[in-house]
Amino acid sequence: MQTLTEADYRNILICLTLYITSLFAANTLGLKTMPFLFGTHLSVAVFSFPIVFIMTDVIGEVYGKKMANNFVFCGIVSILIFLLYSFISVVVPWSKNSMWAHDSFNTIFGISARFSIASISAFIIAEYQDVLSFFFLKKKIGEKQFWLRSNLSNLWSQFFDSAIFILIAFVGSGRYSSYDMFLMIVAWWIYKVFMGFLFTPLSYLGIHILKKNENRNNQNQNI
Repeated sequence: MQTLTEADYRNILICLTLYITSLFAANTLGLKTMPFLFGTHLSVAVFSFPIVFIMTDVIGEVYGKKMANNFVFCGIVSILIFLLYSFISVVVPWSKNSMWAHDSFNTIFGISARFSIASISAFIIAEYQDVLSFFFLKKKIGEKQFWLRSNLSNLWSQFFDSAIFILIAFVGSGRYSSYDMFLMIVAWWIYKVFMGFLFTPLSYLGIHILKKNENRNNQNQNI
């Protein structure tokens, strides 16, 4: 069993903070879509959500599968707590001096609650599949070629995440047609996979920093 130092705990907490922040940014800001190629639409969550999947790969590469699964578990608990807070905030009575925000608040956070349900459903399936695929590939390919293992696991997990999220978030909402949702799934999937590929150098940087700190701590313990 790996022994964690105080510096390891600090590094893990920093990574967990980035992970949870990116997850909540995707959930709360993802309501906004922007125009993309060929008449498709992209959620602004595409900027933050790839970090979520990359972070589990990075933390898993350095600290192992159990730690990566711990990150996923923390993400699930965080979304559930946010979902509870959103429900309470929407249903409690309004005071007169805040009624000016009533419609906007209920629209945004009411939809955010639905987004959270969609997100946690997609998140559980896609993230655990990502961790499972990453370590399956690590067993088959070996310790090296992190970029290949990370991007291959990301390829499938992002498809599951995009498809499940969009179907739960938008089916029956009347906001998008079936064709539009299909285009969104394909566009979001391709774009998030592409963003994950672009973020690969940052993954290597993160692994380098974490392993460098880990090696330094081991040297200090041996002194």
